[in-house]
Amino acid sequence: MKYKSTRSDDVTESIDDVLKKGIASDGGLFLPETFPKFKEDDFDKCLSIKDTAKVLLLPFFENSLILNHLDSIIDSCFYFKIPAIKVKNRNCWYLELFHGPTAAFKDVGAGFLASCLSRLNTGSEPLVILVATSGDTGGAVAAAFHNVSNVNVVVLYPRGKVSSRQEKQLTCWGDNILSLSVEGDFDSCQELVKSIFLDHDLAYKYKFSSANSINFGRLLPQSIYYAHTSIDHFRRNRKKPNFIIPSGNLGNGLACILAKHMGFPIGKIVLALNENRMIEDFLNGEDWEKRDTIQTIANAMDVGNASNMERLIDLYDIEDIRREIVAKSISDIRIKQEIIDCFDETGNIICPHTATASSAYRDLESSYKTDDWIIVATAHPAKFETVVEPLIKTNIDIPSELKKILDKPSHSYSINPTIPEFKKIILANLH
Repeated sequence: MKYKSTRSDDVTESIDDVLKKGIASDGGLFLPETFPKFKEDDFDKCLSIKDTAKVLLLPFFENSLILNHLDSIIDSCFYFKIPAIKVKNRNCWYLELFHGPTAAFKDVGAGFLASCLSRLNTGSEPLVILVATSGDTGGAVAAAFHNVSNVNVVVLYPRGKVSSRQEKQLTCWGDNILSLSVEGDFDSCQELVKSIFLDHDLAYKYKFSSANSINFGRLLPQSIYYAHTSIDHFRRNRKKPNFIIPSGNLGNGLACILAKHMGFPIGKIVLALNENRMIEDFLNGEDWEKRDTIQTIANAMDVGNASNMERLIDLYDIEDIRREIVAKSISDIRIKQEIIDCFDETGNIICPHTATASSAYRDLESSYKTDDWIIVATAHPAKFETVVEPLIKTNIDIPSELKKILDKPSHSYSINPTIPEFKKIILANLH
């Protein structure tokens, strides 16, 4: 299988180069030239999410140097539970993706990419992973790559726009992790990362890669959530589940779309947004154009220009996208109310991001609520205790893995969102 750039069919790479480079040489994002198509009976012997992953991923790695390591790579990142929990008094389930080491859905994708790259980067020159984060990605990537030999990680996050516990997860590592607090928003961080990939002088000096969902190696394993959950649900209920997915940079939403594209039994897909509503406006007929980021309490979704829309537009005609996908923007006021209502009605404690999806479910027409809906719970509410606890008037238990991280000291640098300043700190800290 070959991979092409979203900006040119002439730029093609192997899966190994796609993982190592992160972004195409022309600035585009990688996608397979063709996707495999699966049938239900392809997974007859798959009883666990690991089994499903091994069948789904095999076509993508057919000619990879790490093909023989694929089973152990999968075992290394699907070692924690990913349950779909029926919600009391509702015809829906919460797909809990927050039981990994940093209590966020990014843990599987980050762990998968780290396992792949640690095996692929066998030369003497260290690989430098650049990752912009709006809150959760950087922590998951830092945890996955911490002390991985021959790999350095540079994490950029917007100063003052992540929760205190998220910031601790971004800055507590040291060693091979360089954490940068950027005076700007997520889009400023993302633009810095993209600019460095196109800087020929630095690209000659360092082997750069990305660990955002702009790297297909982060995106692909996330599709396994939806592949396995949908086929398991369909077997049990003989109904295709519909998904409501909190969406910022569109990586998680696109992962679900790709699973449906590959033939898995997925019904409707609803993208739940915070007040950064660009995706909703685009699906409603407006042009796709860059906007300033709006800061919200669902901060990991504070993205004004979702990178993965470039992949979606490359895969489908715009009118097909608008027929297949719905997006719903949820205000901060409604997020807070949903956290309260969900706790009062069901006993579930949810994070602000999950609340956008739960609120979007509440908005469904009554006729749709007879269908089966899966609400994607992307982060543990303990990461957002300053928002959630005052609303529900209850203390949230901290997961043991998160508690370990919170006890570590912090290490970070502050920079302005300028390319010269970013280059200077890279040159000063990476050798």
